[in-house]
Amino acid sequence: MPSELVLEEKSGEVEAIKELLQGYKSIGIASLKKVRASQLQELKKNLGEKVYMRVLKNTLIRLAIESAGKEDLRKLEEYLDGSNVYIFTNLNPFKLALLLEHGKIKTTAKSGDIAFMDVVVPAGNTAQPPGPVISQLNAVGLPTRIESGSVWVAKDTLVVRRGEVINERLAGVLSKLGIKAVEAGLSMRAVYDEGLMVMENQLHIDIGATLKSLQQNQAEAFALALSIAYTSVDTIRALLQAAHQKAVALSVSAGIVTKDTIADLIRKANAEMNSLNKAVEKTAPKA
Repeated sequence: MPSELVLEEKSGEVEAIKELLQGYKSIGIASLKKVRASQLQELKKNLGEKVYMRVLKNTLIRLAIESAGKEDLRKLEEYLDGSNVYIFTNLNPFKLALLLEHGKIKTTAKSGDIAFMDVVVPAGNTAQPPGPVISQLNAVGLPTRIESGSVWVAKDTLVVRRGEVINERLAGVLSKLGIKAVEAGLSMRAVYDEGLMVMENQLHIDIGATLKSLQQNQAEAFALALSIAYTSVDTIRALLQAAHQKAVALSVSAGIVTKDTIADLIRKANAEMNSLNKAVEKTAPKA
């Protein structure tokens, strides 16, 4: 009897997962490695109704995919390993990845963690009294001195580069100094989006660089449109202004009097008169 109840419960859960797989446009898979339970709860709270997040067994996901009978969903099977949280949403995959990225927090490192940035220990007072801490700091490459009863770091020192592993000794020193060298949070492994799999490396977008590129492309396209006199909502005003300027310049050179050219024609005539007067003065015989 207990085994029948277990089977019934699993069957019901598989059916519920199948409905989730079929009910959302995008399905994200994020690793739970080094993600704290409290942080996961905070993410769920912050994302609200935008996403539905569940930690599910990979075996149940696999059964639900088979039960759904949708061939495209089998693309998810490659990622059904390890400890994951499954994210169901109708958001754009890139917006989802960005929201998760913003949800990350800086935290103190533990042995084996990866530095998310170049970690530079600044020169200054560590607020630590002289003692064993001196040898601990020196062991990770930090030059020290004693001043006013405290241990000081003598100069700004790079102790680990971005992407490098933080060993146990360095983790202890950084923790002691209150330096947070690790980002904790969900990292997307992949997102299934209406039949298309978007990989982790494709989800990371440099928004600043992308915006700059779009602005540059827009400026180049605008300049090209003006050069070939391509009429559009964006170019019509500039094209009319350029045409007006050329028409005025042509009218002035041809001596055509209009309300737009009269001032320029008078200035032109005055300049020619002054030039002629100077020429006459130079050639006229002196008395």
